[in-house]
Amino acid sequence: MSKDNKKVLILGINYAPELTGIGKYTGEMGAWLAENGYACTVVTSFPYYPNWKIQPPYTGKWYKKETLRNGDEVIYRCPLYVPSVPGGLKRILHDASFFFSSFFIICYLLFKPRHQHIFCIAPPFHLGFLAIFYRLFKGGKINYHIQDLQIEAAKDLKVIKAGFVFRILFALERFILRHVDSISSISTGMINKIRLKTRKPVAFFPNWVDTVRFFPLEDRSGLKGFWNFSPGDKVVLYSGSIGEKQGLDALVDIAVRCLDKPGIKFIICGTGPYRQKLEDFAGERGAVNLSFLPLQDMEVFNRFLNFADVHLVLQKSGASDLVMPSKLTTILSAGGLVIATATEGSSLHEDITGHAMGIVIPPEDNEELLKAILTACGGEYANERKNARTYAETFLNKETILKRMTETILA
Repeated sequence: MSKDNKKVLILGINYAPELTGIGKYTGEMGAWLAENGYACTVVTSFPYYPNWKIQPPYTGKWYKKETLRNGDEVIYRCPLYVPSVPGGLKRILHDASFFFSSFFIICYLLFKPRHQHIFCIAPPFHLGFLAIFYRLFKGGKINYHIQDLQIEAAKDLKVIKAGFVFRILFALERFILRHVDSISSISTGMINKIRLKTRKPVAFFPNWVDTVRFFPLEDRSGLKGFWNFSPGDKVVLYSGSIGEKQGLDALVDIAVRCLDKPGIKFIICGTGPYRQKLEDFAGERGAVNLSFLPLQDMEVFNRFLNFADVHLVLQKSGASDLVMPSKLTTILSAGGLVIATATEGSSLHEDITGHAMGIVIPPEDNEELLKAILTACGGEYANERKNARTYAETFLNKETILKRMTETILA
């Protein structure tokens, strides 16, 4: 197949160089496609996640075009409104601002050679209208890839409270699902929920991990000095976005309850709109055994994952099967011991328990979380760590997943 027949338009609000969340995977997909014979045009925003602030050296004040990988990856960055603390109305304005600014780039691309494939990443869910608009004039096949069930999450987490708004949003989403050519999502639980909305088949296109870059290290205790911990400390780590859906205020309370256990140390690593609030709360409670660290550089990230004894993947109950934690893939690849909060029957619950690669407890149950942390810090869990690595190699390998995607979704 010639490159003229392998032109892909990727439409998504998040992209590289964002290191976490949806932007990490969309960026890696675009780069991989460009390196494997495809010509990719990307319409995206300036990097802002998880800081909720445009990252330097970008300014975000106007449009910017980037040309990478010998011209096979062309990125159009569109300005958008980025609230420092995203809430209901501010989040709507954020998504809407990107929709309107990216519309002008879509119009510009109507005068360029056509793309045979249109890969639309949701959320924001309404980007599907831009993909349909482009196809109306230029043709091509639209794959609508759902990373988060955005409307359900907003409803269950009470981001928006007016019921009539959700009736409108679900109607708009149904229109998109009817008019795209194919649909994909990242977990079986999310796929089952999407199937209730459409008669179209929904392909399984999971998030992945580079199992060569992230792998278990032997001397985990010897790594702790680099981050100023003692070899005998048991380190409980949460690493990722610090937002509303994680419920991290409970971790502050648990850290306070573990002050009489000096060998157990807690870390919250990352950025996000609720970090300062959490730091203030931890200071007020006297949680001296809880440290806050910035996102770690990629050069040391595998060591960082390995030095932790316990990894926390926390979600509120309303987020089960509406979002799949992106941090989980690298934790499993590094052979980390996971404590995850997930409702019974959710994909996260079934994956971890079914493959015996961690501990699962009900969401928003502080007593169970404390009990699980103490239990995990008191044992080695060598089998669970081994099972996690095996699962990553078998089901989450980056090359395998992306090659399968090109053979099915982009066929």
